Amino acid sequence: MASRSRASLVLAAAVAALFVPRPAEAATLMVAADGSGQYRTVQAAVDAAPANGTSRTTITIKPGTYREIVTVPANKPMITLQGTGSAPSQVVIVNNHSAYHNGGTFNSATTFVYGKDFVATNLTMANDFDESSVPSDQQALALHLNADRAVLRNVRLLGDQDTFLINDAARAYVVGSYIEGTVDFIFGGGTAVLDGCDIYEKRSTGAPITAARTAATKTYGFLVHRSHIRGGSAAGTTQLGRPWGPNAQVLYRESTLDSVLKTSQPWTDMSGNSWKNARFAEYRNTGAGAGTGTNRPQLADSQAGSYTPQRYLAGSDGWNPVG
Repeated sequence: MASRSRASLVLAAAVAALFVPRPAEAATLMVAADGSGQYRTVQAAVDAAPANGTSRTTITIKPGTYREIVTVPANKPMITLQGTGSAPSQVVIVNNHSAYHNGGTFNSATTFVYGKDFVATNLTMANDFDESSVPSDQQALALHLNADRAVLRNVRLLGDQDTFLINDAARAYVVGSYIEGTVDFIFGGGTAVLDGCDIYEKRSTGAPITAARTAATKTYGFLVHRSHIRGGSAAGTTQLGRPWGPNAQVLYRESTLDSVLKTSQPWTDMSGNSWKNARFAEYRNTGAGAGTGTNRPQLADSQAGSYTPQRYLAGSDGWNPVG
């Protein structure tokens, strides 16, 4: 009788094991414009990724130019777009959407990302619209990011006006990347850390780089950390930023500022919002464009520990993509 009981228990355990959910396995999808992958377009691969997935889907993209509009919807979390070339310039997602032709700034992007925990690495997202071709509404974004906990690593974001939108719901860690544009080309109400990035103002007459719209309830907006600010404009013509919203928060910290910067006053007003009332500051920057003075508020040493990349991104969930 006892032996039969033990056998019954073993059988019951084996049957129960069949119904234990296995951990979800990560999926990998391949895109190649020449037809050598599973999909010819990036959007087709995104469409094929599982909705509401609990594991990461990595979409590898072979070298080539992908002229399309890519949208990662909110029900497609944990998507990785990974270029497989030897440099980010070998995989280019590009289009020429514009605010003039597509219903405003927020609709003018090449890539729209709404799914949280998004990652992009080793590729380019670009908008090649020519802003001089229309009389107004020249904005043309490379990336509209409205996804929390996004990481961009070794990417290029290329645009004209308003290249990179970090929208209100987003936290983004952008590391080792290149961002290029003309006016307000890093902007929005979200939180972003640009760490070790190359930021290039390409307008010959100079313009503001950032346009933050940080809510008054948010401590952190944009942190430009250990990055390089340069451009094709004449010396003394480019500004660090202007306040799209009255409580804009931007800090340039331990970065190299080239001579393109307007050293006498590197911040300017916007839409009735005074830069003097915004939360703008610098900390231990270097280079020909660095400096201090009445028009260059500085973060105090005693505050520095509260304005690190980790502090900006931690949020209420302790997110730390910095490493």
